[in-house]
Amino acid sequence: MWTQQDIMQRILEMHRELAEVNDLDILLERILTRARQFVQADAGSIYLRDGDTLQFSYTQNNTLSRRLPPGKKLIYQTFHVPINHASIAGYVAHTGDMLNIPDVYALDPTLPYSFGREFDRLSQYHTQSMLTAPLKTSQGTIVGVLQIINATDADGTIIPFSQEAETIVSLFASMAAIALERAQMTRALILRMISMAELRDPKETGAHVNRVGAYALEIYEQWAMAHGVSEAEIDHNRDILRMAAMLHDVGKVSISDMILKKPGKLTPEEFNTMKSHTFTGAQLFASAHSELDRAAAEVALNHHENWIGTGYPGYCDIATGAPLPGMADEQGRARGKRGEEIPLFGRIVALADVYDALCSKRVYKDAMAEDEVLEIIRQETGTKFDPDIVAAFYECLDVLHAIRERYKDPEHESVAV
Repeated sequence: MWTQQDIMQRILEMHRELAEVNDLDILLERILTRARQFVQADAGSIYLRDGDTLQFSYTQNNTLSRRLPPGKKLIYQTFHVPINHASIAGYVAHTGDMLNIPDVYALDPTLPYSFGREFDRLSQYHTQSMLTAPLKTSQGTIVGVLQIINATDADGTIIPFSQEAETIVSLFASMAAIALERAQMTRALILRMISMAELRDPKETGAHVNRVGAYALEIYEQWAMAHGVSEAEIDHNRDILRMAAMLHDVGKVSISDMILKKPGKLTPEEFNTMKSHTFTGAQLFASAHSELDRAAAEVALNHHENWIGTGYPGYCDIATGAPLPGMADEQGRARGKRGEEIPLFGRIVALADVYDALCSKRVYKDAMAEDEVLEIIRQETGTKFDPDIVAAFYECLDVLHAIRERYKDPEHESVAV
């Protein structure tokens, strides 16, 4: 049994923890993990408000996760729920009231809301107790819904959520709503920065950068686990990499429209100008005030380097693009970085960016079939791409497919898998 002092201490600890997370997707994961741990729940989901609907944005389920092979993640599809009285989540978002249901299969049929059983049927999971709370800011704005499922006792038996759990989740939901609002503003700010490049370059869409950021995160996690990186370090790097990867091509704002929007092949001179987006992107973060600044500069500068040293911009002065002293090749160009000279985040984003570009349809090209894309990556392993990064990529390919479905281009569909 928690004392009031224990509850407040844990809430304050989680407030500090959530305040350190900037990326929206990672924050959703952290909120749900901590809420479930606090009230000993087997599963849960978060819905984010999207106009007059709720978007099913993140889910966790210990029972279903234990059925997966080691190292694999639960794959889920996003969907929308109307904000009205018909569903449990929609009712909570519509009224702003918490619902604590001991058994969703025993709901009074006269109630306006009902429990949808389709997920349980398809997954062979049994939902029983459910605590659903509005994510309401201090101004009273509902930004989403937190749904916690199947409270358990010390023996793992499913029990109803207690009044104490209601109090804890209510406090936590209020705190989480503020953190979510901040993270949504951060994501919106990043996407606005990227939209400047998108106006210039049709390849740079908000969906593309969200996919690249999410792909990079999954690849990093697999690589890090395979290389014995501690959970604490992995957790610390995830937030930084997710946002830095989204900013990989922001330097294209400095490239002329005549080059960015040229329908035909670039001349050698034009291609050299295009290459400058790497170091001009790094310039934007040169006065590093945070780890994110340093990571964003690292990714922008290095995501076109090749494993065997044939990429660009190489060892250059980011202010001018000129070779660093002693780092010019026979033609007087900056020597390309090779192997582990290329920073880890740059090697990861290089693969994530190419994979998404090949899989995506654009006004100037069709999407390639998945088997063709994977064959190109296979051929480029050990030349363009770090073999260890490619191995991590294959380990999480099923998750990458789900990410592609989650962040679809609004006008152009990516290749089906």
